[in-house]
Amino acid sequence: MSNTGIDPRGPRFGAAITAALLLVVIGLALAGATTAATIIFALQVALFAWGAFAGIQRHPYGILFKKLIRPRLGAPAELEDSTPPTFAQGVGFAITLVGLVLQLAGVPFGIAIAASAAFIAAFLNSVFAYCLGCQLYLLLVRAGILGRKGASAQ
Repeated sequence: MSNTGIDPRGPRFGAAITAALLLVVIGLALAGATTAATIIFALQVALFAWGAFAGIQRHPYGILFKKLIRPRLGAPAELEDSTPPTFAQGVGFAITLVGLVLQLAGVPFGIAIAASAAFIAAFLNSVFAYCLGCQLYLLLVRAGILGRKGASAQ
């Protein structure tokens, strides 16, 4: 079973929305509005889980991009494998889940630190097309820790 190619601009679009939400969380957390920050952050945790477990093609931001943005753009220069961005969603899920648990456990600034780490990754992806989670995936594949789905060993 091979993965379908995705428009690489889709994950960048999603990363831009994610970065904006995480920036709001950081601002609210640092301003002391922890309840509002926790609610928005919990939503982001759920969105990362959706992307990680349902796949990047079924993520709400991906669907929004596909229905509203993609028809207004020209064809992408090339398509990319959906596995690395889906893995990146899992990395985002893990980081934000830890932050949410820290917040619920009463650790000061736990949510702000986790949101900052996730923000950096989302910002790099949205602005520079550099996906940290995708790079981590490729490193783990090269190290033989993860196997590529549908690819033969080389």
